[in-house]
Amino acid sequence: MKKGWEIKKLEAVCEIEYGTRVVRKKDGGTIYPVYGGGGATFFMDIPNREDCLVVARFAMSEQCTRFVKGEFFLNDSGLSVKPKNTNEINQEFLNWQFLHLNDLIYSLARGAAQKNLNVPVFRKIDINYPKSLPEQKRIVSILDKTFAEIAQAKANAEQNLKNAKELFESYLQGVFENDNWEEKKLDEVCEITSKLIDPKKQEYQNLLHVGAGNIVSQKGTLIDLKTAKEENLISGKFLFDEKMVLYSKIRPYLMKIVKCDFKGLCSADIYPLASFKDIITQEFLFHLLSSNHFTEYAIEGSQRAGMPKVNRKHLFDYSFYCPSIKKQNQIVEKLDKLSVETKNLESVYQQKLEDLEDLKKSVLQKAFNGEL
Repeated sequence: MKKGWEIKKLEAVCEIEYGTRVVRKKDGGTIYPVYGGGGATFFMDIPNREDCLVVARFAMSEQCTRFVKGEFFLNDSGLSVKPKNTNEINQEFLNWQFLHLNDLIYSLARGAAQKNLNVPVFRKIDINYPKSLPEQKRIVSILDKTFAEIAQAKANAEQNLKNAKELFESYLQGVFENDNWEEKKLDEVCEITSKLIDPKKQEYQNLLHVGAGNIVSQKGTLIDLKTAKEENLISGKFLFDEKMVLYSKIRPYLMKIVKCDFKGLCSADIYPLASFKDIITQEFLFHLLSSNHFTEYAIEGSQRAGMPKVNRKHLFDYSFYCPSIKKQNQIVEKLDKLSVETKNLESVYQQKLEDLEDLKKSVLQKAFNGEL
């Protein structure tokens, strides 16, 4: 530890207090939010805390610490942490240190189904700080400035990522707004020819199974595939082949659509669509079902009290403008190129976001090792 720094147990330098059981919730709420470990859940008439750190006690998530500004009510699922002596530890310095210690505090959680904080061990964690208040404030000033710049860099990267996605979506949307082509309904360009089969039969045991959970939302890719035998499937499934497009009818806003290059089984909650090859290509059908225009139509028809689901009649009633096969191939070629470029940009900006998160951890590490 750098010269001029102290290391003490948390309980030696901070007041650690349990929140209060909520006995009444005012209908309509007031200006005082109620916190536990997470965000505000509702409102109370009176506050019991002001300007302090909150740490989750029960059902801890990976972000288990936060500083709450102003007056608020802390319920009994959280702890509050404040310096005993602000002439010894600056509150802002403590806030930054708890951000640095968040992963350590989360690691103190016990339990499998619901992670709960080991409070006695939490009280004994080390807090290190410069004895000099001006030095603490200097570090706070550097962290404030650095994290503001990192936040701006993240915002820029996220906007660029959004722009990259919107470029592809804009072209895709424009394709299906062209009214110079022949108008058709979906049942005029594709059909469901598959019948439900028994996956327990030996002839199907080694076929890969695609469920809605295996289709990555808005990506058109598959993850974690297993065979019928590996999944021990017992309920009826559809057979599909490499010429079909698989469309998940559950929660259409998730946009789970994929075209496979193999034969397999799919869930009964997926429509295996076989295109009429003289009218529409598999690739064009895939892009059609991936468009915002179709998704909005599917969502509109899936409104129901239980699980949002696209029924077969509504699916095949969908109307769109269909170009010639030659034009479809030209459009698909353009979309495929744009898709590759978009995915490359997404990869670049996603890496930048990850690098910025690593930078935040690195800066905090240096700050509380006395190296900033």
